[in-house]
Amino acid sequence: MYKKQERILKEMEQVRASGLEGRNIAFLTLGCKVNSYETEAMQALVAAAGAVLVDFGQAADIYIVNTCSVTNMADRKSRQMLHRAKKRNPEALVVAAGCYAQTASEEAMKAEGIDLIIGNNQKKEIVPLLERCLKGVKNKRLDIGEESEYEELKLATKLFHTRAYIKIQDGCNQFCSYCIIPYARGRIRSRAEEDVISEVRSLADAGYQEIVLTGIHLSSYGQPAKEGEQPLLSLIQKLNEIKEIRRIRLGSLEPRIITENFVKTLSSCEQVCPHFHLSLQSGSDTVLKRMNRKYTAEEYLECVRLLRHFYNEPAITTDIIVGFPQETDEEFEETLAFAETVAFSKIHVFKYSRRKGTAADKMSGQVTEQKKTERSERLLALERRLGEAYRSRFIGTAQEVLFEEHTHLLGEDFQTGYTERYIRMAVQEKKELSGKLLPVHVLSEPEEGELLLCALQQ
Repeated sequence: MYKKQERILKEMEQVRASGLEGRNIAFLTLGCKVNSYETEAMQALVAAAGAVLVDFGQAADIYIVNTCSVTNMADRKSRQMLHRAKKRNPEALVVAAGCYAQTASEEAMKAEGIDLIIGNNQKKEIVPLLERCLKGVKNKRLDIGEESEYEELKLATKLFHTRAYIKIQDGCNQFCSYCIIPYARGRIRSRAEEDVISEVRSLADAGYQEIVLTGIHLSSYGQPAKEGEQPLLSLIQKLNEIKEIRRIRLGSLEPRIITENFVKTLSSCEQVCPHFHLSLQSGSDTVLKRMNRKYTAEEYLECVRLLRHFYNEPAITTDIIVGFPQETDEEFEETLAFAETVAFSKIHVFKYSRRKGTAADKMSGQVTEQKKTERSERLLALERRLGEAYRSRFIGTAQEVLFEEHTHLLGEDFQTGYTERYIRMAVQEKKELSGKLLPVHVLSEPEEGELLLCALQQ
């Protein structure tokens, strides 16, 4: 008891000394789920230091933009949001954190209105860095160099979602020709297995039933590993033993990790969702080679066959880039045909965007914006057809839904959530369902929205 009181008093003293107590701080996240996780971790740190979290659209003493740099457009959006914050309150501290701050640090240092730059290896130091800035030390030339070890930035609880995203890995060694992320995030590094398990147990104690394992290059978790070891698989098996967690969902995987042994072992973990996001990027071998992707279309297809052999009707989702430099009409047709063969349940379609500092930016044969748009529209039309065909297989079946939010659909109010295959379901029900995992009977697909209507099972 005395130790607990001593700890509480020490924490209170730290809050008083931080200089953040009572200050309004607004966060904005751009980019990926890893950024979202890191924003929430920073929010938890400043809240523990006595700050008041407010919406980014409100007046605040400090604005923190967790930036993205995956494309030139992302860079521009990051700059716009930073400038918007300063315009909203010229007296506020404006902080650029994350990937844009990392890859364009010289540009950010020269930018008007940015008071502090926080790189990807400094987010855990958010409180002392802000304290220093509040004392008038607005030095933007901070150490934002490449990390060599995993930054211990974690959440004990999560307040904003019914599922919890767990960052277990950072960095990437792949150097795809279109991607700036290895320069923004550094080389691969992984979170200690025991720390991941500890956080998941805390989330289970807080009532969370679903976790999502995420990272910049999730498949490289624990690498390099000893021969015969599979660190990601080992971690999943241990998390599967935490029975309060009903669902384990995996972030984006690389095809090369999908072996027969991997999938067979994974399928024995009952909590793992039959939903796999396998990055494709193109269905043409020649485009894949120019992208520096390290697999062929046939090798990718074999991964899909393995997943469908060990799982019943798994959801296979992917990313595809259209209009990559030198992509011909024939190569795009190969991608269309391949997507149809795989029969994805969801395709995230991206028009290629040039990114300074990447090999693809220097390639000849850049595709016109008009051609990119035409190809994007054709692929999106196919995506809608494939998605509808996949969802229709579950009409008339019994499913379990983790309910999350309220929505307005077809002129009426519904509550929505997701099945283990990440199919969005909607039900009309007066009692609050958010955070509950409940059995439903699937009724039909409405004319609007990529979801299915359902009824609670009595």
